[in-house]
Amino acid sequence: MLVKTTRLWLDKPVDERFAWGEAVLEPILKKHASGVSLRFFDVEFYSARVTDIFVWNVVNRKSYELLVEELRETDFWDKYFGIIEILVGVEDAYADNYDRKTLASA
Repeated sequence: MLVKTTRLWLDKPVDERFAWGEAVLEPILKKHASGVSLRFFDVEFYSARVTDIFVWNVVNRKSYELLVEELRETDFWDKYFGIIEILVGVEDAYADNYDRKTLASA
């Protein structure tokens, strides 16, 4: 999920941002933790279009769908973060589809 922080988010004091994340996002993440996990990457140093990347590891597609629905009901979605693009991928599908071992670097 490619996102861009809004000015409204950046104008909040850092302590307030973290408190909001703990109060609003953390319960949603915990609720769906058995089916979805999150990795977070800052990219604003290298990109003007996108400031952050949320990488969702999805074990259960329905859990992910419900998580996104819940996020859309919060200030996260389009108020504090613009959702630029959602990219869906399957790790190592190229090898699995041809019954081959995955390529690995040393």
